Amino acid sequence: MPTLETRTTTPGGVIHDIGYQRYDGPRLGRRYVVGSLYLHGLRTAFGLGRSAKAKIFPWLIVGIVTVVAAVLTAVRAQFGEVVMTYAQFAGSMSWLLIFFVAVLAPELVSRDLHSGVLPLYFSRPLRRSDYALAKLAALASAVWLLLGGPQLLMFAGGAFTTKTGMRGVWDEFLDLVPGLLYAGMWAVVFATISLLVASLTGKRAFAAGGIVAVFLMTTPIVGVLSVMPSRIVNELAFLASPTTLVQSAGGWLFPEPGLAMTIGGTGPVYGVALIVLVAACVALLLARYRKVAAK
Repeated sequence: MPTLETRTTTPGGVIHDIGYQRYDGPRLGRRYVVGSLYLHGLRTAFGLGRSAKAKIFPWLIVGIVTVVAAVLTAVRAQFGEVVMTYAQFAGSMSWLLIFFVAVLAPELVSRDLHSGVLPLYFSRPLRRSDYALAKLAALASAVWLLLGGPQLLMFAGGAFTTKTGMRGVWDEFLDLVPGLLYAGMWAVVFATISLLVASLTGKRAFAAGGIVAVFLMTTPIVGVLSVMPSRIVNELAFLASPTTLVQSAGGWLFPEPGLAMTIGGTGPVYGVALIVLVAACVALLLARYRKVAAK
């Protein structure tokens, strides 16, 4: 009969030291995270650090506005005639902005919603409002750069071809400042509206379609109201569309030929309406991300 052997039990797990060390460097904190998120969003808007396919659309738009600015600068240098002012240039490029934000706003926020990475963002020292505002700042900066860059090209051409020396350069700069401020109005309004719409869905195609609809489908309403028999209705008709709202507010703030709309004495109403629209969109955007993060 075989003898019974006594077995000794040993622990089933062993801890191995594979060389991991604790991080002893500086904790960069919330401000650095927000700055990194903003910079990443701005790079994403222009396809930097991404595939060649992602660069095609934004740089096509950049190329179009740059070519237009270069042609205007060449005509001025050749014939000495200002075909389009800086502010008029920003307003004339507004139709391109619609498609620019319709593609880029979903790229900035809808992709994160679809992939479900927001809990990873909010597990860091990053507030929900920080995420929304960093994305908004990135998109607004991209739109402003899209309009402001060609304006600087036009300014360089005008400054080098002036015939009155430094006085002419200074006058040219004074013409440039309203144009840059007007471009900032376009950037803020278009960025807030488009990002709010894009934050409502994780499907980029739906978000892009919704953004285009908001800007284009409100334009016929302006046309209907502008032919009503009431004069006050005609003057306030441009409130019905974000595009005409910016044009009217810009025409009131920076009055110059070819820029002002037929708004009579209702300019302050358009200024207040623009501020209210931006504030409402930002508030709704922040509320949207408070809800998303709570899921």
